[in-house]
Amino acid sequence: MDFTLETILKECPEWFHSIELSPTVITPGRATPEKLRRQLLLLRLPDLRGKSVLDIGAYDGYFSFAAEKLGARRVVALDHYVWSADMAAYMKDWRESKQNGKLIPAPHESRHWRPDELPGRKPFDLARKILGSKVEPLVGDFMTMDLAKLGRFDLVLFLGVLYHMENPLLAMKRVRSVVAPGGVVVVETEAMGVLGLRSRPMCEFFPGRELNNDASNWWSPNGKAVEGLCRAAGFCDVTVFKNRSLSLKYGFPRRFARSLGDFLKDCSKGQFGLPVARYRAVAHARAA
Repeated sequence: MDFTLETILKECPEWFHSIELSPTVITPGRATPEKLRRQLLLLRLPDLRGKSVLDIGAYDGYFSFAAEKLGARRVVALDHYVWSADMAAYMKDWRESKQNGKLIPAPHESRHWRPDELPGRKPFDLARKILGSKVEPLVGDFMTMDLAKLGRFDLVLFLGVLYHMENPLLAMKRVRSVVAPGGVVVVETEAMGVLGLRSRPMCEFFPGRELNNDASNWWSPNGKAVEGLCRAAGFCDVTVFKNRSLSLKYGFPRRFARSLGDFLKDCSKGQFGLPVARYRAVAHARAA
């Protein structure tokens, strides 16, 4: 297939993932190639050779295609929410709202919601075609679909999804049901930490558009809450990695006064006026 970046953008003008389609063509995603490569490394994925992988909330498919390249024998890319919306038109409205201060509804409540047409799946389909990938696309709402028909997988990717869930514990229980015995889930999520309260599990709740002007963002758990959600859902051997955590960046007690001052400057004010450090957390949890 002959393709150039110009012809790709003509067919799919909006990309979230920057996907290398050839040595000279990379889709211009909102997530840059450097950021995605770094994120892939920070996921600390196990050996995928010969394994089955489910990517929940695949979006444009970067991590699905990456799992395939890492030797997975089968990869299923599951999405519904993003694929059901005209993301090119929606993101145009979102960018304008950032400039003019007007609020816009979440994608599923907007004029761009077209689940019968799946306009948001076009980038995934185009990348899959160009790459000659065997990743299996599956349209389904993970929270309502029949998971028994989905089956179980050696590795489940639950990346950038947890904080969009209205019921995060129910979501994690459903994730547990699709992980094969001895299999692993890798969770990546928006997370937060409150100075002096890191040992207590807690979540910050966003009733509106407080997080990134996005009405589909509901929760930001701390590391202990991420661990607790995994264990309450039935997982064991849970390890949480705090990527770019301010609580780790500013060491204690060495240079305590300066570190504390820098920490507070970089923190936003969360609920109750307490300083909140925001970061991305990654958790590995095993199914017994």
